[in-house]
Amino acid sequence: MSTTITVRLDDVLKAHLEQLSETTARSKSFLAAEAISQYIDINEWQINEIIKGLAEADTGTLIAHADIVKHWENKLEHSMDTDR
Repeated sequence: MSTTITVRLDDVLKAHLEQLSETTARSKSFLAAEAISQYIDINEWQINEIIKGLAEADTGTLIAHADIVKHWENKLEHSMDTDR
């Protein structure tokens, strides 16, 4: 099942959409639906990860900032050793 919605685009974005539609032989509607779907997927993932992170923080199981910095400094130092 699909639903029709109306979206307002500025002239520049509309021109880009039309060009992409011609280049890919896909309808503007298809491309817009794909873009919206990807946007929603990414933002839902991000929001869910934030919620999980906040829940973890509420349990008090946090890693000290200094420990994280040390971990990444060590990782960087070792990665530079393998490049030589």
